[in-house]
Amino acid sequence: MAEMDSAARYRFGVFEANAATGELRRQGIRVKLNAQPFQMLMLLLARPGELVTREDITRELWPEGTFVDFEHGVNSAVNRIREALGDKANNPRFVETVARRGYRFVAPVERVASGGDAEQTDDTKSEAGFGGSFLASPADLPRSSYAVVQTSFVLLQLMYVSFYVGALANLAEIDELMSVLPHADVMFRVVEVSAAVLIAVRVFLLCAAMFHAPGFREKFLRLWPFLLLVDLLWSLAPFLLLHHINVGIAAACTALLVYSPFAQRALVLMGAGKQGVSG
Repeated sequence: MAEMDSAARYRFGVFEANAATGELRRQGIRVKLNAQPFQMLMLLLARPGELVTREDITRELWPEGTFVDFEHGVNSAVNRIREALGDKANNPRFVETVARRGYRFVAPVERVASGGDAEQTDDTKSEAGFGGSFLASPADLPRSSYAVVQTSFVLLQLMYVSFYVGALANLAEIDELMSVLPHADVMFRVVEVSAAVLIAVRVFLLCAAMFHAPGFREKFLRLWPFLLLVDLLWSLAPFLLLHHINVGIAAACTALLVYSPFAQRALVLMGAGKQGVSG
């Protein structure tokens, strides 16, 4: 393995790690972290989003010929890192355990250039994605249990599937509602075709989240701009029920649905679709 850059500096969330000084700082205030845990942290920061195996960590932290309990040493180092970052193994915001294999740094990371300007790593760019300059990052989001986050995401997908199925089951009623609007035929076809296509999209997201597909978060973030567009369009779905509800209720429901695509993105960044971890 190549030696770590002794001048590297990384920013993530409210933290900054500086290899040259061996310091971890939180909003400018030094956080105590001993040499080996700090070295392990720098190793993870140099490879954000990638699996760093326990063997990689052992080779980096202990020279060949060193006789120590490597298993205990790695576990102790990652525990010290989590304590310094205020992280949790069962709901990681920074360091994720990959069972029996190693660890992965899951938050966006910026490498700070020698002049002090932050340069986004490729992982950070993909994590930020569309609208990354104004949308929440993982470090901005609250902690919640994996079960709550996963269940909320799955329920949102099921809600949309019910919208699409309901629309396709009531096409005659929708056609009647739209008949008074300009370009009614075009609008009707948009509803019909998009509902059919989006059922497949939602089933894909449901399966990917429930079976913890590798790279689910990155795939979802790439898909999110499209989902944002269609979810905003389908936020008008309550108006398709005007035979059953009044305009005020439809408007209120639409206002809530406008937030739904942003809620889905936040839930994925909070860990939806990832296997629960421990240790």
